[in-house]
Amino acid sequence: MFKKFTITDKLLFISAFLSLIFSEILYFKGEQNAAIFIGIWVPSILAFGIYLKLINKEKND
Repeated sequence: MFKKFTITDKLLFISAFLSLIFSEILYFKGEQNAAIFIGIWVPSILAFGIYLKLINKEKND
């Protein structure tokens, strides 16, 4: 499954995963507002990755 990923895909996936983990760590340390703020980054990072994929697909067509 990961063989089809480009380096950009891997970096975006890792950054989304790390922000999710960091958000959970902050939440359980008692910093709920900061955790929610960072947790909102996860779908934004993934949406940005989808956007990049769509732009690359249009350029290749």
